Amino acid sequence: MTAFRATNVVLNENEARVLGSLVEKDITTPDYYPLTLNALVNACNQKSNRDPVMSLNDEMVRQALHSLNEKGLAGTASTADSRVPKYEHRMQEAFNFTRRETAVMCVLMLRGPQTPGELRGRTERMHRFEDLTDVQSTLQKLMTREEPLLRVLPRQPGTKEARYAHLLSGEKPEWDAPPVPLEARLEHSGDSERVARLEQDIESLKKEIADLKQEFAGFRRQFE
Repeated sequence: MTAFRATNVVLNENEARVLGSLVEKDITTPDYYPLTLNALVNACNQKSNRDPVMSLNDEMVRQALHSLNEKGLAGTASTADSRVPKYEHRMQEAFNFTRRETAVMCVLMLRGPQTPGELRGRTERMHRFEDLTDVQSTLQKLMTREEPLLRVLPRQPGTKEARYAHLLSGEKPEWDAPPVPLEARLEHSGDSERVARLEQDIESLKKEIADLKQEFAGFRRQFE
């Protein structure tokens, strides 16, 4: 299958958040995918695994879905057993990504520029990278496509890893802005991989709790 990308397609902030949320939920919670409008709004506005945290309403998400549908990146799912419309992404049809490429692009859409170490930790629920070399190989493939989908950002002084950003929303002026002084960054820095893994553990616990609630509800219905 040959990958394609519609020329001159640039996603705005809302479209990138909607598309990234659909991709994430497709992989991490397949039992609840495709998503209803309400579920998609909640996914877009999550406070975890999102940067920045957004507050989209139903109409904003509908507009983003309409635009993504015109660009061939998302649309209404064909679900005969559903009483309400549900929505799905069409990233695979548009780009023919591997699972690792999908995971990387999803995290970059949902969390902005990331280092390879951050990507390794934050993609684990979607794809487990064995090591940083595996991540870097995936980044290289995305950057060297016929139409590059990533770019590497100027390395911040005092940092070991460069950050990478997706290009589905075009270039950002701030990417080439003068670097923030090291002292200012240190106030907000930490072990990015450790933080990413803690976040992943929390999300896994949330999913386990949700699954237990669903199982308990099914058990209780047997005696009603």
